[in-house]
Amino acid sequence: MSGDFIDSNVFVYLFDETNERKREIAGGIVESALQSHSASISFQVVKETLNVVTSKLPTPMTAEDAGRFLEQVLEPLWRGSPRLALYRRALDLQSRYRYSFYDSLIIAAALDAGCTRLYSEDLQDGQWIEGLTIENPFR
Repeated sequence: MSGDFIDSNVFVYLFDETNERKREIAGGIVESALQSHSASISFQVVKETLNVVTSKLPTPMTAEDAGRFLEQVLEPLWRGSPRLALYRRALDLQSRYRYSFYDSLIIAAALDAGCTRLYSEDLQDGQWIEGLTIENPFR
């Protein structure tokens, strides 16, 4: 599959009441991903996003609202499950590119899904890794 991989920070900005610009950009990315069915997220993105929306927002989501968000937004984009090969690839990427392990795991999951673009605010904008371009959509 070619397409986009969306990091958890994009989903978190859907709920940012302090930055309308970032909220609108995030909304456009997620809406397009759901309509086109050509974007992916990983188990890690699901876990990180649910953790933030249920415990770190100024007004955290209820479990019921988080469950609806999981089913309607995250689950349709979720591809793959963790495997030993994914962790090995993440360790290799960590060693080569000096990202944290968790950032390397995001990159490995995007590569594993065959994505060509990774939307993330946390990684080096414009970096190309094995056919994957990292793009900060909020720059």
